[in-house]
Amino acid sequence: MARKIGEDISDQKVIDNVSEYGWHCTGIPPEGDLPGFAFTIGLFHSYDHPEFIIFGLPWEVAHEVLHLTVQGLKGGSIRDLSLPTDELLEGYPCVFVQVPETEYHEHVGYCRCYYEGNSFPLYQIVWPSNNGIYPWNADASEAFRSAQPVLGQSGKGV
Repeated sequence: MARKIGEDISDQKVIDNVSEYGWHCTGIPPEGDLPGFAFTIGLFHSYDHPEFIIFGLPWEVAHEVLHLTVQGLKGGSIRDLSLPTDELLEGYPCVFVQVPETEYHEHVGYCRCYYEGNSFPLYQIVWPSNNGIYPWNADASEAFRSAQPVLGQSGKGV
């Protein structure tokens, strides 16, 4: 179930964007040692697709990656979230990692508010370093891991 009326102007903006565009993107700026991130709201309601979250990229890039994800899902070029995709960042295969509900409260509060609970799937988009290394690889730097914390189980074979 999704909310129909917002409690304030920012809530209503989310609801209006989902109504008009099918989804809304929320950005959370970096704070202290915590990386910035962005996530979708409304994809599950509008298209029966999961919501997505991405860490460690500038807001404009994160929004574009989320937009390309939505376009890929709607257009059919992204079909299987268990497989890496080259559709999002040219030359960098991104991996989708399912996020457990235990992480929702800390990371996607606006999503939880919109759905009035945790009744939506959430996947993290994980991108590799310039050297093709993912945060879960043994040779990933601590700085890279900190910029992109992986909220769920890492992908297989990458």
